[in-house]
Amino acid sequence: MPAPHRIEADYLIETAYDPRRAVEAMAGEQSSGTFVAIPGETPELKERSAARIEALELVGTADAPSLPGAGRPEGGVIQRARATLSWPMDNLGPSLPNLLATVAGNLFELKQFSGLRLLDIRLPQDFAQAYGGPKFGIEGTRRLAGVEGRPIIGTIVKPSVGFGPTETADLVKLLAEAGIDFIKDDELQSDGPHCRFEDRVRAVMRVINDHADRTGKKVMFAFNLTGEIDQMRRRHDLVQELGGTCVMASLNSVGLVGMIELGRFTQLPLHAHRNGWGYLSRAPMLGWSYVAWQKIWRLAGADHMHVNGLANKFSEADDSVIASARACLTPLFDDKPCIVMPVFSSGQSAKQAPGTYAALGSADLIFAAGGGIMAHPDGPAAGVASLREAWEAAMSDVPLADYARDHAALARALETYAA
Repeated sequence: MPAPHRIEADYLIETAYDPRRAVEAMAGEQSSGTFVAIPGETPELKERSAARIEALELVGTADAPSLPGAGRPEGGVIQRARATLSWPMDNLGPSLPNLLATVAGNLFELKQFSGLRLLDIRLPQDFAQAYGGPKFGIEGTRRLAGVEGRPIIGTIVKPSVGFGPTETADLVKLLAEAGIDFIKDDELQSDGPHCRFEDRVRAVMRVINDHADRTGKKVMFAFNLTGEIDQMRRRHDLVQELGGTCVMASLNSVGLVGMIELGRFTQLPLHAHRNGWGYLSRAPMLGWSYVAWQKIWRLAGADHMHVNGLANKFSEADDSVIASARACLTPLFDDKPCIVMPVFSSGQSAKQAPGTYAALGSADLIFAAGGGIMAHPDGPAAGVASLREAWEAAMSDVPLADYARDHAALARALETYAA
C-alpha cells in the first residue's frame, strides 16, 4: 500500500528527453505546476500539493518513437523507463472520477513522451471507506447460481442480435434443459425495437422460473441493461421483480459515474463487460494495463469482470489474460478485498480448461463458451457436459485425453475442436 493519504501510480514511459526531466513535467502537469514557473506555486504549496517522483528506473531504448507527435531534441536517444508518481489525498479526496483525472488525465498528450502507459495504481484506505465495491462477488454469485467447487459454466446468446424475445426465450429453454449455469446477453443487445428489454426479460424469466420450479435450479441470466442512469434503474427493478439474479452493463458505455450509481443502486450481481478495452490497451506503449484499470471498476461495484480467455479470438496473449484474472482475485485492501469473479470468454471450449486452471490455480471463475457449447456435434447438453468434464479432469490433474476415454461428451468435443 502507498504511504497513508497518498495515491501511487506506476507508468511505463518512452521519451527522447532526459527521463527525469520528462517525468518531472508529468508530475507538474498532474498536480500544482504548469509549463512555466508561476508566482502562486510557492515552496509551501509544492510541499503540500505537488506530485512526487517516488521511483524511476531505466529499462531500455527504442529505435523509433512508438507514437507520433512527440518532441525529440537533437541527438536525443529514445529511452524507456518505469516511473512511480504519488499525490497527496488532499488534492482530490476519495473520488474515483477525480482520481482518473489525476492519474490518467492530460499526461498522455505531453510532447515529452512518445509512449506512456499506466501500469498500476495503489490507493489509500480512504477509497475503501468511500466506495462500496462488489455487493456479491464470488460468494454471492455462487450462492445465486447454485454452483460450488467448480467454475460456473456459461454461454452468450448468439446470434448477438436478430432474435426477438420469443426466440431468445426458446434458446434459454434449450440451454437451461442442457444444464447451463449462466447465460448472458451479448453486449450488442439491450433495448432495440426488435427485442425490447422489458419484453425480453419477461419472456426469458418465464422460462427460467418454470425451469427452476421443475428442477430446483435457477439459471443465472445477465440481462444487458446498459443505458442512461434512470433507464438502468428501471431495468434493474424489472429484472429483480421478475426473479432475475444478474444484470450486465458495458463499462465504457455507461462510464465511471454511471457504474458507480448502478453499483450503489443494485440489489443484484453486476456483470461488467469491458467491450472497447482494445482502444485503451492494444498499443503496448499507450493507455492502460488491465491490472490498473480493473481496480477502478471493482471499487465502483462490479461483481464479475471479463478477462478474455486462453487461445482467444482476439489479439491478447495468454499471459496477459492470466495476469488480468489474477488481478481480479487479488485483494484491494486488507480489510476490504473487493474480490470479483473473472469471466473467461472468447473462443473457449473444453480444450482450454486444463491450461486455464493450471495457470490461474483457482476455480473461482465464469467460463463462458458459445461455439464450445452450441457447436458440439451431440447438441448443447453434450456441450455443457463436455465443459464440466474438462474442468473435472483439469482439477483432478488428469490429462484430457485420458479423461475422455470414459466421458463421451468430452471425447466428442476434443475431436470437434482439435484444430
